Amino acid sequence: MALSPGRKAARAAVAVAALGVMSFGASAIAATPGPAAHKASTPASAAAARTASAHQRTPRPPQVVTQVIGRGTVDGHRWSVALEFHRTLPKGYTLPTLPDGTTPVASSLLCQRMYIGGVRIDHQGGPWADCQPVDGTHDARVAGELGLWGLHDKGVSGSRLMVANPEAAVAYGVLSLSDGTRVKAATVTVPGTVYRAWAAPIPDGRTITAVDQYDARHRLLSHDTNWH
Repeated sequence: MALSPGRKAARAAVAVAALGVMSFGASAIAATPGPAAHKASTPASAAAARTASAHQRTPRPPQVVTQVIGRGTVDGHRWSVALEFHRTLPKGYTLPTLPDGTTPVASSLLCQRMYIGGVRIDHQGGPWADCQPVDGTHDARVAGELGLWGLHDKGVSGSRLMVANPEAAVAYGVLSLSDGTRVKAATVTVPGTVYRAWAAPIPDGRTITAVDQYDARHRLLSHDTNWH
């Protein structure tokens, strides 16, 4: 269909006007910031640098944590007890076999290191003697144990150590000895775990008449007279 010069001019004007509107609309959209444009304004390298810096500021927990439970002198010899927590099973350690033929569920190891006169009790059993497998930092199976340890006759004579792994409510223990002596020992916890203990010495020739445990308000929680 042929158009007259006037109609051609009118159509051209309409086309120019339409192009102007389209160009303005495109410019307005480009100038309006959206979520995608805002995210793109942060370089990936800068974000990665901040993440790396955050990781550097957060130190990793130590693989092995050692906490001294008690120390002193008994019969002229230095004594000490410490709990040693391994976050993962150490190299060279093998999980024990249970009576039913299975192995315990465990990812960590808790060792009780006891010394009298510079000699580690049960050292004859190797580096993992007096160690027990535990499942991480909060294994409740450990609580409630109490033992008498020494370098001679399986702890029944000579200088000895009483070591307890008490329940959470126990703040301290008190040993009553045959000569009337009372020995008090505070409960100490391995940082970042539920593993705790208290330890007290028994001189040679003395026997235990009672073992009492108290809470933080000095209320008696247990009374045991079965130790000698």
